[in-house]
Amino acid sequence: MPNRLADATSPYLLQHADNPVDWWPWSAEAMAEAGRRDVPVLLSVGYAACHWCHVMAHESFEDEATAAYVNEHFVPVKVDREERPDIDAVYMEAVQAATGQGGWPMTVFLTPTGEPFYFGTYFPPEPRHGMPSFRQVLEGVHAAWRDRREEVAEVSARITADLAARGDVYGAAGQLPPTGADLRQAVLVLTREFDDKHAGFGGAPKFPPSMVLEFLLRHHAATGSQAALRMVEQTCAAMAGGGMYDQLAGGFARYSVDAGWVVPHFEKMLYDNALLLRVYLHLWRATGSASARRVALETADFLLAELRTPEGGFASALDADSPGPDGHNHEGVFYSWTPAQLTAVLGPEDAARAASVFAVTGDGTFEHGSSVLQLREDPETDGTDPDWFAPVRARLLAARAERPRPARDDKIVAAWNGLAIAALAETGALLDRPEYREAAVAAAELLVSVHLGSDGRLLRTSRDGRAGANAGVLEDYADTAEGFLALYSVTGDAVWLDRSGLLLDAVLENFFDESSGSFYDTAVDAEQLIRRPQDPTDNAAPSGWSAAVGALLGYAALTGSARHRAAAEAGLGIVTALGSRAPRFIGWGLAVAEALLDGPREVAVVGPADDPATAELHRTALLATAPGAVTAVGEPGGTAVPLLADRPLLGGRPTAYVCRHFTCDTPVTDAAALAAKLTGRPPGA
Repeated sequence: MPNRLADATSPYLLQHADNPVDWWPWSAEAMAEAGRRDVPVLLSVGYAACHWCHVMAHESFEDEATAAYVNEHFVPVKVDREERPDIDAVYMEAVQAATGQGGWPMTVFLTPTGEPFYFGTYFPPEPRHGMPSFRQVLEGVHAAWRDRREEVAEVSARITADLAARGDVYGAAGQLPPTGADLRQAVLVLTREFDDKHAGFGGAPKFPPSMVLEFLLRHHAATGSQAALRMVEQTCAAMAGGGMYDQLAGGFARYSVDAGWVVPHFEKMLYDNALLLRVYLHLWRATGSASARRVALETADFLLAELRTPEGGFASALDADSPGPDGHNHEGVFYSWTPAQLTAVLGPEDAARAASVFAVTGDGTFEHGSSVLQLREDPETDGTDPDWFAPVRARLLAARAERPRPARDDKIVAAWNGLAIAALAETGALLDRPEYREAAVAAAELLVSVHLGSDGRLLRTSRDGRAGANAGVLEDYADTAEGFLALYSVTGDAVWLDRSGLLLDAVLENFFDESSGSFYDTAVDAEQLIRRPQDPTDNAAPSGWSAAVGALLGYAALTGSARHRAAAEAGLGIVTALGSRAPRFIGWGLAVAEALLDGPREVAVVGPADDPATAELHRTALLATAPGAVTAVGEPGGTAVPLLADRPLLGGRPTAYVCRHFTCDTPVTDAAALAAKLTGRPPGA
């Protein structure tokens, strides 16, 4: 019989709806039930594409005896971290503080008032590698609750007080935005942390440093730093050539388990691919790299082919696991190949050549003698015969399509769709692919119709066109606003600028503390947890704080709003505090700081929409590498967009104005002259 999760919109919760564990969704009712029964809450947090979540579910939550013990002695609560990032953030902070590490599934035991007192992540069904079994943990927690209640109360009170004390550490009051010297210091630190052998930063596991790469591209554009550009080029080449990138269909896996980008953790997340699409597009824009252009196009095609939903949005993720020949789920089996499998598809001669090109070996680079495809030499630049490569790749892709596919988490997350909207809108405009721009518009319309209320309040998730009940958090508002701003710059449709303003007004009203210049991750009227989450550091995607600062700055540049710019400048104070010490963890904040130092530059293009000269000026403006430059386009005298106001045609021809703080240089009608104004940092900046 299904449990209480049967009516959830989350695919992750639905995966557990038939467990013998009597799961509750996170709710006041669940806490009240724990209080009524005088038992602890077992909080289990994960997400649909999480490999070890599946493992623990199969080993423990589907086991009748384990479930019976859980149901007797606990109130079990299941949370999708992608639906409730606030719950995840608060309790993950406690797990990391107590154990020095974190991850999913996250397992936390709480008092009926939500105070944590015992923590962990994955627990095996039997003791192994120094870890207790899940049953031993359950029995130990039950015994402590029954026999040592005062000790439990003391521990939970101490942990809760410690978490509450952390709430004010991020006040940025008194800090000015970063200077050019601060940003140069951040680049110097990144240079020291750069992996000269494999590229990227740090060791294994190695995550794609998307936001840091955006900062380095902006820094190169602003200063001409070749060191910054070198780190971007080498990291992008290594990621795209390794197993983390799908060499047959495009798209990036979540991270590499090794330092050399060889074997990925195979789940594919929307946010990673949206962010990396923008990185490769911007690398192409900066250098003209054919490889970067290819990867950008393939990643955009992956988003449309694999993650787009019937409603026009973008699904959250593809699972790491899929059924293998034995009928059981295995990580990576959909993507990996043996020499024998290549031969079965291609025949001996082509298979031998493909094995060399894609680094498929007899010993294998993955499990059971299989290899993850790599492409260390780009076929567009290394002389590979395209008449051979393209058909071979197509045959392998067609053969792989016959394998059982990984599951898809098809819920729509507002924040991640905002990232995808921005990336696809820009890619469609710059690479002349209108289908990408149309997909971005469709996803934005879905967010408006399903997620966004007339009061500017945003819901975080939906599925099958039905909104979930979870309120949007700061990253939802900020990333969606960023997507709408990109749509405005590409389409010239002022409705997207207006909608972005609606969201950013809600940010200032509900998430911003003007007295400290800081942002909270949840709204002032959101459900109160044991502390109000607040974190300016980037993780796999920009923090809500950094994303909000970026969107506020872009909106202010288009509208001249002093209120939005002041909030952005105040929020950048934290980048001054952290950027030169831990730049890998505040990359998007550093990228926004580069834009602030540059102005950012504001480009107003006025001219008839059907005039090719208008289109040429518009495209030239979008191609600008000036950090964080914004673009407005419209008919002369026919718009309410402030940046376009009082911008006449010059000699009756379509005209471009390059401005900073709404003070403009001499207008130009020639695209080459416009490009010259948008290269490098303006004098005195």
